[in-house]
Amino acid sequence: MSKVSVLVVDDASFIRDLVKKCLRNYFPGMRIEDAINGRKAQALLAREAFDLVLCDWEMPEMSGLELLTWCREQDALKGMPFVMVTSRGDKENVVQAIQAGVSGYVSKPFTNEQLITKVKQALHKVGKLDQLMNTTNTKVAPAFANDSLNALTGGKAAVVAPAAPAAAAAPSRGLLNSPPVKAPVAAAAAGGGRGQGQLRLPNGIQQCVIKALSLKEALLVVKRVDTLPQVLDSAVLDLEQGESAETARLNGYLHAIVAHEQKPDSEWLQLTFRFVDQDAQKLDYISRLIARGTAQKHFIPGA
Repeated sequence: MSKVSVLVVDDASFIRDLVKKCLRNYFPGMRIEDAINGRKAQALLAREAFDLVLCDWEMPEMSGLELLTWCREQDALKGMPFVMVTSRGDKENVVQAIQAGVSGYVSKPFTNEQLITKVKQALHKVGKLDQLMNTTNTKVAPAFANDSLNALTGGKAAVVAPAAPAAAAAPSRGLLNSPPVKAPVAAAAAGGGRGQGQLRLPNGIQQCVIKALSLKEALLVVKRVDTLPQVLDSAVLDLEQGESAETARLNGYLHAIVAHEQKPDSEWLQLTFRFVDQDAQKLDYISRLIARGTAQKHFIPGA
């Protein structure tokens, strides 16, 4: 009996690793291949048979929606389960994907349970789930919190050194810096706007203030809540640019977390959010935000 095969498509290697790690832990009998964009996936699908595609939406060369549309035009791929795994969770995007023939939808950031549930549902509809479970000799394990860490370290233990207090940290080179964010300012940040955004984490959504920005990362300030974010958590940062209401959904992970104030019970946290997108449009969007900030004289010369 041949293995159930899945194709994971995403331009961010970090996300591909998370998805593959999750699938391998739940379904050891599954064959998994990956592709960095829709064009590469299209070439694989043209020469190999897959039982399921898990695909990002926004990618260079060919988007996930374009790949989905192409698949539904091919006789051999019309009935193949195609699940969109994307930060585009708006109603209009979901409707657009449904109209194109999507089988399921997983919003980033996702939990292991959410991803596995969609995979099971998609494979069950085409009669492949029983085959997959029959080839899985290991009992399915519950989701664990360190998937992101294991994806980067290959399952080996990793030690994260404590970061220096936020107030003592030197500004990153090339970052666009706004004036220091005080607690009352951060508390008033809900609702978005210039210098503000929304951070989507696996355990919920938090409003944030954009303290600094570069092409590789953003420095965010958020209010401390009961469930603390974790280093290497995958996340999505929603940014809205001024009066144009143009919104960018930036995929990434939490690289560092420190107290914003120099005290253990700090009410505010400072997060370093690293981008993983390779999409040219998103990089252009960030560049325009940086340029706008430079024009407003928020840029620190020599930083």
